[in-house]
Amino acid sequence: MTRPVLEVSGLAKHFGGVVAVDGVSFTVNEGEILGIIGPNGCGKSTLFNCILGQLTPSAGTVRLDGTDVTGATPEAMNRRGVSRTFQLLQVFPELSVRENLILAGQEHRGSMVSRLFGPGDAGLTNEADRMAEVFRLGHLTRAKAGGLSYGQQKLLDAAMAFMAGPRLVLLDEPAGGVNLTMLADLKERLRVMNAEHGATFVVIEHNMDFVMSLCTRVIVMVEGKVLMSGTPAEVRADPAVLDAYLGH
Repeated sequence: MTRPVLEVSGLAKHFGGVVAVDGVSFTVNEGEILGIIGPNGCGKSTLFNCILGQLTPSAGTVRLDGTDVTGATPEAMNRRGVSRTFQLLQVFPELSVRENLILAGQEHRGSMVSRLFGPGDAGLTNEADRMAEVFRLGHLTRAKAGGLSYGQQKLLDAAMAFMAGPRLVLLDEPAGGVNLTMLADLKERLRVMNAEHGATFVVIEHNMDFVMSLCTRVIVMVEGKVLMSGTPAEVRADPAVLDAYLGH
């Protein structure tokens, strides 16, 4: 039986009189690909930010591997092996693909002393090159990130989130602005990370085809609440979802 990596219970976030997240509860099991969908403004990104410590929840708890981490800082969550991407790219354009990956890996590994006195690459060059190959960027390891296409930068952004083998990765709209060819590459690479590397991750995404074909389970949020949770087929067939979100 798989065990929960992440447990969210009754999570809420209020901004004055506005309730952005309203008593959301769900679990993410080891090895699962969970999708979270919902209309703009339904609280998806706020939910991510409350889980990861960018925002302090107004109520509720967040547990990682059974440990209460509610309100932990992003740095503390990172040290516990939780990584994320953002809607806006977080790559460093003047650094090479390899350097971006090494920098991402350093966030998960080593102390300040080891960074100061250890090797300049923190011993991560081989791992960075391997991750570049996994995400089909192996031929671009020396290229500056700013010179890549937008789709390639999205692949790099995702690869950076998986550096150093995080326990859990939260992907915020990874398909946004990516053309169909590169989108197929991204979906395939994420499947590889899940199937061959055992990665567990949660995806917030507006691209329904991307979510429904990638995720094993989907949560639908409306107005800060969970409307339903089920398989992609169950979500597509639910009249309440069709009425509230999918619109067809």
